[in-house]
Amino acid sequence: MTVIGLTGGSGAGKTTALRVLADMGAARIDCDAVYHELVATSRPMLGELAARFPGVVVDGRLDRKALGQIVFHDRAALADLNAITHKYVCQAVDERLAALAGAGTELVAIEAIALIESGIAERCDIVVGVIAPAADRVQRITAREGIPPAYAMARIESQKPDAFFREHCDFILENAYPTVEDFAEACRALFGRMREA
Repeated sequence: MTVIGLTGGSGAGKTTALRVLADMGAARIDCDAVYHELVATSRPMLGELAARFPGVVVDGRLDRKALGQIVFHDRAALADLNAITHKYVCQAVDERLAALAGAGTELVAIEAIALIESGIAERCDIVVGVIAPAADRVQRITAREGIPPAYAMARIESQKPDAFFREHCDFILENAYPTVEDFAEACRALFGRMREA
């Protein structure tokens, strides 16, 4: 089984790259979706979050905006959040990879913002970083989530810079294309070359 990891900041285009890999027959593991599933179902994770960040779990539900207001402006708080959530996401990813391997799956794509920092990259054969200009990322995030540009920029500034991905990834996809389809075509070209190698 070949495992391709996709990483990069919010709004860079990882979801488009993941869709392209799925179209090529890859099984997908979206770590953001895994995280949201855990937020809805994992009492142990919510318990740890509530203990570290009082007030962000109300009636058994995580208030993501309240949590974001804390961690996007406090690097120590963000590190604590990541330590808690990465542990649970890694466990869930390991379970899914084992199930896919058992089913005879040949190609798996894992998408995660913190693919490298969380340790999930160690489970990947190839790591691809997706980067994009900050202004484009802000525009995509605000359109997708309906949040103010300043909040989107705070999220971007709390994440790793492009240089981090250039240093730690096997390949880089730069998403400065005018349309989603143009970027998807660049993804298809790269992934096609990887399959031929």
